[in-house]
Amino acid sequence: QVQLVESGGGLVQAGGSLRLSCVGSGRTFSVYAMGWFRQPPGKERGFVAAISRSGGNTAYADPVKGRFTISRDNAKNTVYLQMNSLRPEDTAVYYCAARSFLNALAWSNKANDYNYWGQGTQVTVSS
Repeated sequence: QVQLVESGGGLVQAGGSLRLSCVGSGRTFSVYAMGWFRQPPGKERGFVAAISRSGGNTAYADPVKGRFTISRDNAKNTVYLQMNSLRPEDTAVYYCAARSFLNALAWSNKANDYNYWGQGTQVTVSS
């Protein structure tokens, strides 16, 4: 098992930046592909970005392409989500998630594929 704890959320003006972090503890972090998902107020949880366990592959939802960057540091058991050019529609609770894959380059954009979830961190973007 792995326990995930997100941090770095907060209130920011439109056009600003935030960096979210997700620290994993427990089983070896490097066996897990990681994903970021978000849940806006009154809406379902949706995919934001994913990274393979090796870091060799990344994927992004269309609304965040070119603005958000996912990365990981397996030595620090941490995955990051750098968010630039934030918009009010990025307001949501952001969750990190983990799932182990045999394939070091595998990733998933489906929430149901992930076994472990953090508690979430609130991001609010004001206009």
